[in-house]
Parts: sequence; C-alpha cells; structure tokens
Amino acid sequence: MRKGEKRMTYNYSAIVESILGGNASAVREQVKDALAQGADPVEVIAQGLVAAMDSVGTKFEHNEIYVTELLVTARAMHAGLEEMRPYMAATNTPPAGRVVLGTVAGDLHDIGKNLLGLLLEASGFEVIDLGVDVSPARFVEAVVKHRPQVLCL
Repeated sequence: MRKGEKRMTYNYSAIVESILGGNASAVREQVKDALAQGADPVEVIAQGLVAAMDSVGTKFEHNEIYVTELLVTARAMHAGLEEMRPYMAATNTPPAGRVVLGTVAGDLHDIGKNLLGLLLEASGFEVIDLGVDVSPARFVEAVVKHRPQVLCL
C-alpha cells in the first residue's frame, strides 16, 4: 500500500456465515477474495475468523450448537487461517504472545486443545502444540526452551 492510500473496507459477513455453516472451501475462497481485494490481513482475522468463532462460542455456551458443530466450524475457520499464514508472515506482524499448549499425561483427548490452539492462532498468538499425553518434564522443557507468556494444560 502506498503512502496516502486507504485500505478498502470489506464485508466480512460472508466469511462469518460460511464458518458458521462449516463450509471450509467457501471460507478458503472468501479469504482469498478478501485479500485479493486489498483487505487488511489483520482485519480478515479479527472481523472474519475471530468474529465467527466468537459467535460459535456464544452459541455453544447457550446450547444452540454442540461439540459436533463446534468441530465443523473450527475446521472451516482453520481453512481460512491457513490462507492467512503467508500474508501474516509477509506483514511482519509481531505475535500477540507465545503459548505452549498440550494435554497432560494420561489424557488422550485433544478436541478442546485443538480448538483452543486454533482460536489462539487466529488471535495472533504463536502456538507451540506439544500434543496429547504430555509428561510434566516435557512441559517444563518446552517452557524453558520457548519462554511462553502462557502455558495451557
């Protein structure tokens, strides 16, 4: 963008609706379209991806959607986030913070961990995902190595 140029305003409602509908391919194309039209990558994330997941979270809290729909919408949001990665790297946007994330030893369920990781990434955090069944020693090693602002167990 040149000095004095204004960024265009993009209508993010289609991205939000496609995420709410769980349509990953539509989200991917709409994110590409927004970026091709000159939308600010940070705005695409905030007003498209994060706004949609905020709505999903509210619907989940009010029992309007359930875990299955939550996973489908998260997958659609992740498709849009994948399209964003090269643009975020190109803008040299500093991460909002660094997070080490994992499920504790003995826990093999990763649905919540994966959703949290996606939401943190979409919100601009660098996420180091240690996976499932992580020992206390691996968490300590990761904290020493990566120096995160947040540790999620």
